Amino acid sequence: MTIAVKSTAKPSDRFDPIPSWRAAPVDVRVVSDIPAGATVVGIPVPSDGDVPERAGFDRATLDASDFTAGIGETLVLPQIDGPLVVESGLGPRAGLGGAAVRDSVAWFAQRAHRHADLVVDLRGLQGVDAGTLGQAATEGAVLARYRYRVFADRPADLPLASLTLVVDAGALNGVREGAARGLLLARATNLARDLCNAPATHLTATRFGDVAREIGPQVGLDVEVFDQRQLVEMGCGGILGVNAGSNEEARLIKLTYRPAGTPTGSLGLVGKGVMYDAGGISLKPSDAMHALMKLDMSGAAAIFGAMTTLRDLGGRATVTGFLCCTDNMPSGTATRLGDVLTIRGGKTVEVVNADAEGRLVMADGIALAVEDRVDAIVTIATLTGAALRTFGSAVAPVMGNDAALVSELRAAGDATDEPLWELPLIRKYRRQLDSKIADIKNMGGVDAGSITAGLFLEDFVAGTPFGHLDICGPMVVDKDDAWRPTGATAFGTRLLATFAAAFRPTRP
Repeated sequence: MTIAVKSTAKPSDRFDPIPSWRAAPVDVRVVSDIPAGATVVGIPVPSDGDVPERAGFDRATLDASDFTAGIGETLVLPQIDGPLVVESGLGPRAGLGGAAVRDSVAWFAQRAHRHADLVVDLRGLQGVDAGTLGQAATEGAVLARYRYRVFADRPADLPLASLTLVVDAGALNGVREGAARGLLLARATNLARDLCNAPATHLTATRFGDVAREIGPQVGLDVEVFDQRQLVEMGCGGILGVNAGSNEEARLIKLTYRPAGTPTGSLGLVGKGVMYDAGGISLKPSDAMHALMKLDMSGAAAIFGAMTTLRDLGGRATVTGFLCCTDNMPSGTATRLGDVLTIRGGKTVEVVNADAEGRLVMADGIALAVEDRVDAIVTIATLTGAALRTFGSAVAPVMGNDAALVSELRAAGDATDEPLWELPLIRKYRRQLDSKIADIKNMGGVDAGSITAGLFLEDFVAGTPFGHLDICGPMVVDKDDAWRPTGATAFGTRLLATFAAAFRPTRP
């Protein structure tokens, strides 16, 4: 008789959650002529004015081919002798900038998915400075060709091996600098995407801590990982309360970037790292959103990815990231409605909805950032379905108590095409969070859910300049969309890297 013995090994034991990071970086070259041996060449084409000479067609011929050169349009032109040519739309020349270049190159890279080596001919492109041109084109190609290949592969989609940008001779140096920055930011984003796309049984809070310990020293970050026992000693009742129903231990991951020389300021980043959100005792319905809840740690992943870039971007401020990581599961030990949790620092929270858990774990992180006396705190989280209902998947709301800080976050969003739209922290709504038995309750009424969530977080910042990004909407796309391939987008990674690298305090 054979007796089956149940293995005690966990899926995370031999799982590699960061394949994109371990892969060789894409080889990006900047030259002034199309290299011999090129198999495919992309030519961005504006929707008005002259057509680039290399296209081989005039505007009338393209119009007759039903190619108007709008963003998202491509036209494949097979050649008897020479590389395949793919024209990709840039949209109108007026206002042409990095976003259009990024999108155009991304759509070309998607269309040329059977080619590992891409060439993009950018010569003669007017209205975009060299650095922006190199950065946007590189990001477009590298981000568009990301695929999560851990459990299955699509052989027709070849990994991108090299990218050659062909530019005017006078722009070579500027485009090279921009391309290097673009590759750095794209690689960080794809790292965050790997973490988001990983199944929750494979990427636990503990495993996330292991990844941070491995990568942090490689990129100039100090890493501290606080385990369950330490969280108890630290009084992190928000994280522990959410973790109460889970078999997996919680972790708080603290990342610190210290610049060379005297820092220009100090910034705290606090990210929601709910590795899987079943809703706790307030169990989610089994619907499409529930199936996406391995992505509920997208805020923590975005911070982690962003901070891997700070040394190479030359960040001048001290930046500390607090990644608040746990599952939110239902069980006989889960936090019940009506329970009161004590957050780090002593403030008490009445739990009226166990599915409003992200703000509970981040409250501990915010309290720790305040103790570090940072000049500003920025939080990022897949926090509310209300944000998705309001803005859809293309824009994330931002709110805060400091107009200059919010403005800088929005500027970083514009620069990276990760757009933000400001919601007001309407103080009148704070009364919805009043509790009869605790300092505050974790959820307000049925309306203004994104704003009351922001007001809850602000309650813990102790007057520190504060900004909050709710990325529930743009955390994922269900089909390829230019440089956002199907799956996790890691929205906020490039935005936060850009913002943090240039951070200076908004108040004296």
